[in-house]
Amino acid sequence: MKAIIPVAGAGTKLRPHTYTQPKALIPLAGKTVLSIIMDQLIEAGVNQMVLVVGYLGDKITDYAKSHYPDLEITIIHQNERKGLGHAVYLCKEWVNNDEVIIALGDTICEYPVVEMVKQEGSVLCVKKVDDPRDFGVAETDEAGMVTKLVEKPHIPKTNNALVGIYKIAETSQLFDCLEQLLQAVPKMDGECGLTSALDCMVHGGTRFTTMKVSNWFDCGKMETLLESNATLLKKWGGNGSDQHNFENTIIIPPVSVAPGCTIQHAIIGPNVTIGEKTIIDYSVVKNSIIGSFSKLYDVVLHDSLIGSDTVIKGETRTLNIGDNTEIDLG
Repeated sequence: MKAIIPVAGAGTKLRPHTYTQPKALIPLAGKTVLSIIMDQLIEAGVNQMVLVVGYLGDKITDYAKSHYPDLEITIIHQNERKGLGHAVYLCKEWVNNDEVIIALGDTICEYPVVEMVKQEGSVLCVKKVDDPRDFGVAETDEAGMVTKLVEKPHIPKTNNALVGIYKIAETSQLFDCLEQLLQAVPKMDGECGLTSALDCMVHGGTRFTTMKVSNWFDCGKMETLLESNATLLKKWGGNGSDQHNFENTIIIPPVSVAPGCTIQHAIIGPNVTIGEKTIIDYSVVKNSIIGSFSKLYDVVLHDSLIGSDTVIKGETRTLNIGDNTEIDLG
């Protein structure tokens, strides 16, 4: 089984972090957004993946190749921002009419991946949401078959939101629809949407079933990213208390601390993820994500997202700081 993971987006809602770090590589509950997605697919038997990269694509390439050396990974560059549909269309030759899973690089869900892979035909993963106007939605008939797909409807007829995970059996039809849309892009808003291509398939006779996901974790904004981090830490348990012994430090689970960290005279947790080789001294950190190679001295941080290679000295704050930053709050 093959999988396409588009990770070419700029992640503007998570700036300043995404100026220097792709959203897919932000640490989350001891992993990265990308590694969570890839691990799910690998467990379901997916052994070939293509990553569609763009902005900061070299970092994603290096990460994937170093962390998954035994996986068959292809890198395709999306040099023009023509939308998600265009990103998928670039994979046409690689797919070669085989069945494929498309998993967006900023989408983390809990769903029966193995069941979806084995299920015959095309499948769209959905979840009921309170306000579907910000999402693509799937309208279905009484038998549960998809009748129409609409991107960000002003007056939604359903609250079944598309979560960004798709299994496509009829890939030749998908690429035919994408090609039609791309030819019309100059006449539209400059982008080719994947939802529009899938709706084109529906109207062309392709039958889609839906599969409900049990959880859908939002990694698009700082507040929801921190909430997702806390939820996943509670689910997976972290590693702060069992695998580390830090000097004069209290660990309040759940906490995840990456290898090579130096922490002393501190209180860490709950709901904290710390990247590798970070130094924390005389500080209190809770409900936060701290990037790799950072240094925190004499600070109290809560509900904060701190980038990599960052130095912070000072007092109590709620912060949203990107990479390669030095701040003295004294």
